[in-house]
Amino acid sequence: MSHDPTGGAPSAGTLDEPGTPFLALDPGKTEANIARLRGHLDALGAELRPHVKTAKSVDVTRMLFNGRPGPITVSTLAEAEAFAEAGFTDILYAVGIAPDKLGRVIALRERGVDLVVLLDSLEQAAYVARAARSGETRIPALIEVDCDGHRGGVLPGDPAARQIAQTLVDGGAELRGVLTHAGESYFADGPVALAAAADNERRCAVKAAEDLRAAGHQAPVVSVGSTPTAHFATDLTGVTEVRAGNFVFFDLVMAGIGVCTIDDLAMTVVTTVIGHRPDKGWIVTDGGWMATSRDRGTTVQRVDQGYGLVADLDSALYEDLVMTDASQEHGILSIRPESGAELPDIPVGTRLRILPIHACATAAQHDVYYVTAPRSRTVRSRWQRVRGW
Repeated sequence: MSHDPTGGAPSAGTLDEPGTPFLALDPGKTEANIARLRGHLDALGAELRPHVKTAKSVDVTRMLFNGRPGPITVSTLAEAEAFAEAGFTDILYAVGIAPDKLGRVIALRERGVDLVVLLDSLEQAAYVARAARSGETRIPALIEVDCDGHRGGVLPGDPAARQIAQTLVDGGAELRGVLTHAGESYFADGPVALAAAADNERRCAVKAAEDLRAAGHQAPVVSVGSTPTAHFATDLTGVTEVRAGNFVFFDLVMAGIGVCTIDDLAMTVVTTVIGHRPDKGWIVTDGGWMATSRDRGTTVQRVDQGYGLVADLDSALYEDLVMTDASQEHGILSIRPESGAELPDIPVGTRLRILPIHACATAAQHDVYYVTAPRSRTVRSRWQRVRGW
């Protein structure tokens, strides 16, 4: 039996009622997005360890596990603590560990949470080992591998990985395995490039684990993943788990590189028209970058979607109407420069949906999701988000 994403809650009104701007979430689309990725990974024999940094919501994450806790990835210890309170005990903290956070790591482990940390240097390994000794707990760690130059990590084949592993083991910590994240896949374009990024990610992670095993170390976990590569992987041999987070909502960056369609986007920002500037071809809303974020991730894509596309409350898109500019609390809507479409006549007081460029960044601007019935204006629930670090 599938999990009821709104908990069977009675109607809490409609999208015409809350003060704008606010986040609206369609659980039907979210469930479809989850089912799509789970089906793909099941066919490849891989476990999903979802990254909760996009939704930062216990309610959304429970949709991934039919209402029960499961293995998750977090980007902050605030997330780890909130999810631990909700009964999640298998947690990967997938940001390079800072020494001053190790006390909180130990506190979570002492509560029975199997919290795993991430590192890519001898200095971090020494801090983890020291904390493990002082806290009398074998803190488990994954070594981050840089598969595409996007962010941190030990380069494939670098002997530093073996030195890091030895430092952990000698110091009383635990080497759990390796992790890589194909961050450059967000700039891939089309199925061939995305599949190549996924294959490279897998090969780098598996090779790093094999090198550690050849040196006599245990490396049971081989963790890979990003939303683009998770969807376009065709072979996950040697991989034990796949991480992805954006897929629960998707966004215009993902649509722009071909991972999803615009209709798959499950989260929107509801704003209100507050004015017009016909001399400039503008419609002005009360949703600026504090509501949508300043992320402009589609500027490097074939089609620049500005700060987001515009739809009515029934999710019908306006032809070539884009949120083209933003100040802190004002959004500017206008027609694409190359378009011959007419600026629509949208009266002051009309509520609109802005489809996000980057779901993680947009959601981070808000405290609450207004959860509707699928493809509806009817609000069924309000779900809290985790804030802070």
